[in-house]
Amino acid sequence: MKRKFKQPVVLLVTTFIGVATASGQQRPIYTAADVRFMQGMIGHHAQALTMTALIPERTTRQGIRVLGQRIEVSQKDEIRMMQQWLRERHQDVPAIDTQHEHHAAAHMNMPGMSMSDTLMPGMLTAEQLADLAKAHGDEFDRLFLKDMIRHHEGALVMVANLLGTTASGQEPEVFRFASEVDTDQRAEIERMNALLETLGASGAASHR
Repeated sequence: MKRKFKQPVVLLVTTFIGVATASGQQRPIYTAADVRFMQGMIGHHAQALTMTALIPERTTRQGIRVLGQRIEVSQKDEIRMMQQWLRERHQDVPAIDTQHEHHAAAHMNMPGMSMSDTLMPGMLTAEQLADLAKAHGDEFDRLFLKDMIRHHEGALVMVANLLGTTASGQEPEVFRFASEVDTDQRAEIERMNALLETLGASGAASHR
């Protein structure tokens, strides 16, 4: 599920922020909101890796194991891409500690919302992560799926906030990434809801 960005997203956004300044130079075509989105999504992805790391010792269900592997591969790849994007623009790159990331990255501010006292959308609290780590077998499978569905839904909120912020999400690389996160995570939500149905549990409402 590695993302190579070979399939171009149809870009309707053709007007960029890079207008000429009085000195004849161009302003950056990315915004502060783009930077915060990349920084925040790194932390958001890191928590997903914390969750998938619990799978091997807590379930033997093949569907959950395959799902976890897909999430791990894709989100590690995306984290590397986001870190590189930030480095190339000389922006702060969040340090990733998948065992403790929820204490720091989870409280980063996101564009279009006040997040100083709350978790980023979809993020689990330390208590919820602890509950997930205590579960095994079918109990773990149900809780993992419900938690990861909520986590993915939070990523959709983050994308919507970015694209709803004036002048943001217009740099081609940012727009492609945000669009692919939206598409991929919606698809994974559908797969996870289907897995929940096989366990006799109802999932979260699907997104349109």
